[in-house]
Amino acid sequence: MGKLIYAANTSLDGYLEDETGAFDWSVPDEEVHAFWNEHERHIGTSLYGRRMYETMRVWERDDWLSDEPAVAREYAQIWRDTDKVVYSSTLEEVSTARTRIERRFDPEAVRRLKEESGSDLSIGGATLAVEAFRHGLVDECVLLLCPVIVGGGKPALPRGLRLDLELLDQRRFGNGVVHLRHRVRAT
Repeated sequence: MGKLIYAANTSLDGYLEDETGAFDWSVPDEEVHAFWNEHERHIGTSLYGRRMYETMRVWERDDWLSDEPAVAREYAQIWRDTDKVVYSSTLEEVSTARTRIERRFDPEAVRRLKEESGSDLSIGGATLAVEAFRHGLVDECVLLLCPVIVGGGKPALPRGLRLDLELLDQRRFGNGVVHLRHRVRAT
């Protein structure tokens, strides 16, 4: 059985992106990128909301990667090797391999996907993650806290929902980013 892991870069004040939708403050350096590579290497299926998928699908193309560091090229291959499910009622088709569209988030289908999976799953996109949290599907949170306060924007974690967590791991990176990994305790 696979665990469903919510993983995100977040500002110190808890936002995925600022009030203008920017997240340039969370672009990883090589050390942080290598961390994400290792994390993603263990993911068999990624669940995305439409906007997160549209952001991530750049990893399907090679045209921009030739001048990027090896760690970025490595990530592209890891991303391509992962199955992807995009939850969208408006996206007409996907433009990446190993990707399918689901028109609505079905908690029971995700539960079955976890039960049948031989590897962990990730969930990306704030709106989609909130649904998974509300249905008790998220097993772990992996957050990289960036040393910036953005003052508002899209929250990284659900509002109005209490979850008890157990710290499993932590790490400080040279650029000031802090990694926190928590298990969601069953209630």
